[in-house]
Amino acid sequence: MNKARECIGVVGIGYVGLVTATCLAELGNTVVCMDIDVEKIALLKKGGVPIYEPGLAELIGKNNGRMTFTTALEDVLRQCEIVFIAVDTPPTSTGDADLSRVFAVVSALPGLSSSHHVLVMKSTLPVGTGMKISVELARQEMNNIDYVSNPEFLREGSAIGDFLNPDRIIIGSREAAASHKVASLYRQISAPVLETGIPTAEMIKYASNAFLATKISFINEIANVCEEIGADVTEVARGMGYDKRIGSHFLNAGIGFGGSCFPKDVAALKQIAGNSGYHFQLLTAVIEVNELQKRRVVNKLKKHLGSLTDKTITLLGLAFKPNTNDLREASSIVLASRLLGDGAYVKAYDPVAIPDAARAVRGVLLCDDTLSAVEDSDAVVLVTEWEEFARLPLAEMKKRMRQHLIIDGRNFLDPAEVKSAGFTYEGIGRS
Repeated sequence: MNKARECIGVVGIGYVGLVTATCLAELGNTVVCMDIDVEKIALLKKGGVPIYEPGLAELIGKNNGRMTFTTALEDVLRQCEIVFIAVDTPPTSTGDADLSRVFAVVSALPGLSSSHHVLVMKSTLPVGTGMKISVELARQEMNNIDYVSNPEFLREGSAIGDFLNPDRIIIGSREAAASHKVASLYRQISAPVLETGIPTAEMIKYASNAFLATKISFINEIANVCEEIGADVTEVARGMGYDKRIGSHFLNAGIGFGGSCFPKDVAALKQIAGNSGYHFQLLTAVIEVNELQKRRVVNKLKKHLGSLTDKTITLLGLAFKPNTNDLREASSIVLASRLLGDGAYVKAYDPVAIPDAARAVRGVLLCDDTLSAVEDSDAVVLVTEWEEFARLPLAEMKKRMRQHLIIDGRNFLDPAEVKSAGFTYEGIGRS
């Protein structure tokens, strides 16, 4: 695409790190990718890709001459002035973010780094953490290291487009020169660049995700009211979305949000507020609504089937959203657990996530295709709106199922088509 401009290091080759590294290489940079997972690095060196993301394998193949992989942090620091940190920050049992992986990297720097480096944080940190790291580096007289917060806004399933065509680029730093240096990496990308302070940059990430999660919980509450009064939430959402102040994004009623970002970031922001003495009442409601939404699906099944004991329920879709194999905080896991607890047999099919599902969902019979999944089933719940499910073989499904009930957990199917095929149909908030 372009001749190399910088040698950039990326530490932590998970979902965010690998997408970031690949896209930086696509922009013409040489990228040194580091992770402590020996098997993952070995796979990448052989040309394999450890995650599913549309277009990622092809882009890595295209840029393999500009990407190298290592398990040694010193390899990164020896070659690269700019080093992105993209390690995981999972939630703890208290709702706080687990920062052990971040601080493991930071604590290793004094013994390994003597030349100038710009440390660019892609990992999502509690607001204020970046300033603490920056101050700690100064306290240890690591004046050769500048700290920059550069939060990511990647959506699984469309991450490459999100990186190369973002809505905005946020850069937080105490040093204008470091901020400008990071901003220059994005000079080929046409997007607004906001250079601000470190806590503000961190808060933008949390506030953005919390607002989108709030929007989802709000439309799910509207859907629940629509069911009581005979309105159709899909039409309500369409009417709302025409208002430019509201917009149509994230107004799809369903069984709730999941994934690696929204649940974690909403809980973390609520905890950050609580730690500072502020009770974030709105986010408490957002979390509660999201949890209750899965329970409503179980209640819909009971309304039609009575007791779920010895009933067979099929889940179509396991990943938390289409075009990913990510099962973190997926609605399917919560739903499967509740169905099993009610004595049901649970079968499931997902076009991509089945290999990972055996570890994530216990007691569920995992199937190779839709028809084997619905065999002898009493009901189907559409959990993930994979494009494949837009063309369900309804006639053949009807022959194979014991009872003919479809709960459309994403309002993805055509109700008239499902009903004309002889099924009882229920969506979320549809009259």
